Amino acid sequence: MRLLTHNMLASNVRGATTGYPLKLEAAKWVTKEVDLNADFIRGLLPKIDWRALVAATRALGLPELLPEEQPPEEEIFAEGAADVEGSAIRRIHHALLEIHVQEGSLVCPDTSRCFPIDKGIPNMMLHEDEV
Repeated sequence: MRLLTHNMLASNVRGATTGYPLKLEAAKWVTKEVDLNADFIRGLLPKIDWRALVAATRALGLPELLPEEQPPEEEIFAEGAADVEGSAIRRIHHALLEIHVQEGSLVCPDTSRCFPIDKGIPNMMLHEDEV
């Protein structure tokens, strides 16, 4: 599961008021290189919950990957930034698209319901009594 996916998931368990963001508890994660597409990142950023993304990177033990506050668009998409290792766009791209959680769980912030992640796939299925 990419952190992009994590950023979009919410719990629909009965009793959950928001069910978002799910707390990430990763037991195993890997990095898979993906070509950077600045236009894709530009279109995606307005849809991303920055605080949830930062919390996910911190949960993986990567406190230095992203700053607490989202960098200004001029910094992220500065000319030539995509070619600079460690630039804001490279770090954002890495966090959203190259980190894959293989094993672990997602925990609902309202109900503490745990959703397992197995082989990179989060199981968000609810039991009958949770619908």
